[in-house]
This record gives sequence, structure tokens and C-alpha cells, in this order.
Amino acid sequence: MNIIGVDFTSAPRRAKPVTVAHGRLDGKLLEVTRVAAYPDWASYEAWLAQPDEWVGAFDFPFGLSRELVEQLGWPKEWAALVRHCAALPRAQLRATFKAFCDARPAGGKFAHRVTDGPAGSSPSMKWVNPPVAYMFQEGTRRLLDAGVTVFGLHPGDPRRIALEGYPGLVARAVTRDSYKSDERAKQTPARRQARERIVLALEQDRHPMGIVLRVEAALRGDLIDDGSADRLDAVLCAVAAAWAARRPHYGLPLPLDPVEGWTAGAAHAGLKE
Repeated sequence: MNIIGVDFTSAPRRAKPVTVAHGRLDGKLLEVTRVAAYPDWASYEAWLAQPDEWVGAFDFPFGLSRELVEQLGWPKEWAALVRHCAALPRAQLRATFKAFCDARPAGGKFAHRVTDGPAGSSPSMKWVNPPVAYMFQEGTRRLLDAGVTVFGLHPGDPRRIALEGYPGLVARAVTRDSYKSDERAKQTPARRQARERIVLALEQDRHPMGIVLRVEAALRGDLIDDGSADRLDAVLCAVAAAWAARRPHYGLPLPLDPVEGWTAGAAHAGLKE
């Protein structure tokens, strides 16, 4: 079975591309054969639209908080919600979310999805540090345009199955230590050691998701040496996709809330076969 993992960015460029890990799953063995970089939307969209067969996990939120959407009066069907948000200028999306937060008391500014708790993820309406609201806006519209199946949320090509992934969820099963930074000055030996611990745990079948990673030496070195961890995050998303591909309904609670979605592996990542 073909597996992909996508480390996403809302503003791809040569220094920070959309990064895609390609692998093959055989039983519990995930062999990642290459990691591709797409430095602009055109190249990423061309890849995503290709006829192929895969199960993939994408590192961006597929939904918004139901509380937020209902208060704003936005569509409560996934494709309609995605199209609505895609049509908003980024500044307007930010202003709308900021106004929502400003009207709420301290300590409860953001509206969370149900999956945020077990996944340990940021609220998908957050527009800075990290700007996952823009990742939602840019990522979901392209899944919809590419005609893939967004499992549990939108039917499409049954050969291309997209799941929401979160590399931090996979990494935290090994270590709570920080393992990455986009700032070169913060790409420390300690963070490199954390990346190496994560890779080793996956290679040695010591990860609770029960997926065994295999990579060639050169790629293994890249996963450990890349201080931004873009390549490693793509591989961690591939691990989540592999975990999901081995389970009924991809391990997701059904039916899914069509507004919020769910992160692959959330609330189940500690359960090993």
C-alpha cells in the first residue's frame, strides 16, 4: 500500500516548501523511499492532482470548531465551509477570528475542536504561532480541488484517501523534548538528539503506533540533520497514515463531525496491536 505524509505550509517557498514523504506499507513495515519538496502552489497542486493510489496524512487542520462556525453563521457542511473560507481574503479571515477572540474572556479566547484535546494540537482558528487558520484555508481548498476523498468528510477519488495528521502527536509518543525550530540559532544539538531518538524508536519498533520505519542511510541522515524537521515531520505524518491504514475506518470515530473533522491517531496513539 502506498503511503504519503505531508508537512504543510500556508506560504510555500524554496526555503520552506510543502514536503511530502512517499512510502510503502507492508504489514507493519513502512519503507519511506523518498521525500519530495514543492516550493510553490503550482508544483504541489500538480502532484496532488495526479491519478494515483495512496493513503495520506496531511499536517493541517481539516475543520474548525463547531462553536466558532455556529456563532459566525458559516456553512456546516464540509465542502461548503471550505469554499466559504477559501473565498475570504486572509486579512478578513484573521479579523473575523480576532473579533471572536476579543469578545471572549481571558483564558478562553480560542474555540477548540473536540480532537484538539487528545491530539494536543493548537486551535484551528489560530492565526499566529502557528498560523494553522491559514493552513486550514490553503490546505482544505486544494484537497477539494484535487478531488481526493477526505475520509469521513467529503467523497472523492476512492484511490486517494486524505486524513488529517499531526506530527507532534507521533513525536510526543517518544519524547516531549523540542525537536525542531525554523530559526537556525535554535537548531541545537539537544534538538538533533531528540530527532534521533524519534527515528530510532520508529526503526526499532518501540513506538506505540506499532509502525516500523525503514529508510536508506542518506535519507536517515537528512531526517536527523534537518533542524527545521520538515522532512521528519513529513515522515511522522506518513507513520500516522500507515497506522490509520491498518485500522477499520482509518481509526477515526464515525460519524465525524463535518465541521470539525478529526486527527488521525488522536486518543488512540497509545494503543499498540
